[in-house]
Amino acid sequence: MSTPPSPLRIVLVDDERMVRTALRAILSSEPDLEVVGEAGSGAEAVPVVRELRPDVVLMDVRMPDVDGIRATERILGTVPDPPRVIVVTTFENDSYVYDALRAGASGFLLKRARAAELVQAVRVVARSDSLLFPAAVRALAAEHAAARGPDREATARALHERLSEREAAVLRLMTDGLSNSEIAARMAVGPATVKTHVGSVLTKLGVRDRTQAVIAAYESGFVTPG
Repeated sequence: MSTPPSPLRIVLVDDERMVRTALRAILSSEPDLEVVGEAGSGAEAVPVVRELRPDVVLMDVRMPDVDGIRATERILGTVPDPPRVIVVTTFENDSYVYDALRAGASGFLLKRARAAELVQAVRVVARSDSLLFPAAVRALAAEHAAARGPDREATARALHERLSEREAAVLRLMTDGLSNSEIAARMAVGPATVKTHVGSVLTKLGVRDRTQAVIAAYESGFVTPG
């Protein structure tokens, strides 16, 4: 008889206790999810994450003193084998959210999201084989990337030169929000081959996951809005 996988370990970071209580109630009701800790500020988040080593952190993007952007940077920059971070926000087109994604967050979630969306978001980000809410991420990138990126013509050319033809095709499909299995079906190759190509793309772009790959693709001009 096989042993069931361990639950995904989650840390909640929000300066409002009632919000943390509500999130804990929703997530703890799922057998494959476990809330292992909480932090009431961005400053508290780093030592809590370092001690508890969760798989996923739900991070409020707007907090006093140390906001979710700085806290995400510190976690990803100082914690060995850091967790995936989902920033929680009120407004999806907020520049704070884009800055958090640029800082390394793997996705974002609206505070008005339904319980089922919250649970699914944690699972998707933990698996890391597809983009969380791809249409919303693309919209954010399309709105903010041009202003944040450097010389787009030169960087787009440099990115093309770094990627093989197959890797470039995989990156374009990643920016469309396709999962590994969907990319495999589209390109008529095996999932293991896609996983290898995705890993190579992330390495060549110098990014941690597909969310940052999408942002890099837009900011470089490799992908253009429209």
